Amino acid sequence: MGTPNSEPYGQVFTPSTISLPSFSAKDVSALATSGVRYIRFTWVDLTNIVRCRVIPIGAFQALLAARRPGISVATVALGLVGPTCAPGFTGTGEYLYVPDLSSLRKCGYAPGHANLLGYLEQKVPASGESLEVGLCPRTLLRRVVEDARAAGFEFLVGIETEFILLRSVDPIEAVNDYPWSTTAALPTGAKETLCMEEIADALLASGIELLMYHAEAAPGQFEFVTGPLPPLEAADAVVLTRETIYNIAAKHGLRATLAPRVYMDNCGSSAHAHISVHRSSVPATKTPKPSPNTNSSTTMAPHERSFLQSLLDSITDIAAITLPTQASYARVADGIWSGGTYAAWGTENRETLVRLTGPPGSHHFEIRSHDNTANPYLSLAAILGAGLQGIKQGVELTIGDCPGQAVDLSENERAARNITGQMPKSLKEAREKMRGNAAVKEVFGETFVERYLSVNEAMEKFMSTGTPESDAKKMVLTY
Repeated sequence: MGTPNSEPYGQVFTPSTISLPSFSAKDVSALATSGVRYIRFTWVDLTNIVRCRVIPIGAFQALLAARRPGISVATVALGLVGPTCAPGFTGTGEYLYVPDLSSLRKCGYAPGHANLLGYLEQKVPASGESLEVGLCPRTLLRRVVEDARAAGFEFLVGIETEFILLRSVDPIEAVNDYPWSTTAALPTGAKETLCMEEIADALLASGIELLMYHAEAAPGQFEFVTGPLPPLEAADAVVLTRETIYNIAAKHGLRATLAPRVYMDNCGSSAHAHISVHRSSVPATKTPKPSPNTNSSTTMAPHERSFLQSLLDSITDIAAITLPTQASYARVADGIWSGGTYAAWGTENRETLVRLTGPPGSHHFEIRSHDNTANPYLSLAAILGAGLQGIKQGVELTIGDCPGQAVDLSENERAARNITGQMPKSLKEAREKMRGNAAVKEVFGETFVERYLSVNEAMEKFMSTGTPESDAKKMVLTY
């Protein structure tokens, strides 16, 4: 037997234990015979609004037979904010939205429908240029995944989706008000209980691995925990999970909201991302620098230490992506289990932005500065891209394990642990931080950064209606 500190516990996930569905045109034919009549060809824009075109199965099969399958989407599609477009976007030009059949899943919440995602491509690229569209969120995440694979590493990502079920939006009224994880929040036969069960059934029917669900701490608040997947597939699962929650709740006459902070006197809703870093079974084509990390105070592997250090170096500067609404900053505070305001990590510490959890040899990171208003492709690209830079450069872990809340430490105690960075206090400050970060521009490119910040600023203005009450209502109706 091993020592108590080395014994594995709980379910351990590795890339080799994850099985992914694989679809082809033949499988699309099988979908048709199994009752699927429509394909929801879906994308997520820069404001995290999910949009789609609904295509009859026969028309979709004909589309796949084309030499270059895809549908036309106006280039403004990524820059829409309400009924207008953000500065930098116009109504001129079109992209080709190309299906990725590996993303195809039945919609458990909509019998007869299947969901599909894809990649935006240039219809006719300029001479010598790639088909890729540098603003396409799925393309940006795919690039990070490919970059990691070239360095000899893979990621697994699992997401906790927290949300609140409302019986009324005006006034805002939750379905119940019971404490965290209590059985009283899920009484047999109650509307919310039936709704939660149907959401769970729909997720499973869609092929999403559901690990558990339970009541959370705020009024009407619940959480679904889904299994880990490679980053692109994990983001796809997040989109389908959110759509399932919204649609099943509406079916039961409820409004599900993933807004970060509905009640200022209670807990907010987040989308904690659980991330593990694994050496790939495929040899690296671009070997990263060896890590000089000699930090023996942690059981993390050298590449995990480098990932963590680099992530914390940038975590405050990617907040405009991971926490993209002003309401997000009402959730980020010290002492409320949201991760606090300092760029810190801690072993099993929920008061730090990054919690180290899992047994030695099977560690993973819980990223707590992440909510459901974030586009999952962009937020995972930002988080993984930031950490990957550290792996490639072999950086040292110099930030120490934080005991308790960083805010409660003295300045000397924080300095001794190299805890210096602080989260922005507003969305405007978050945009300024992102604009000035060279590492963010390396991951996304300068053009994307400027366009994204333009959309984000326009969305903030659009969501600001004049009064706290009307702002709150608009938030729960939008997210």
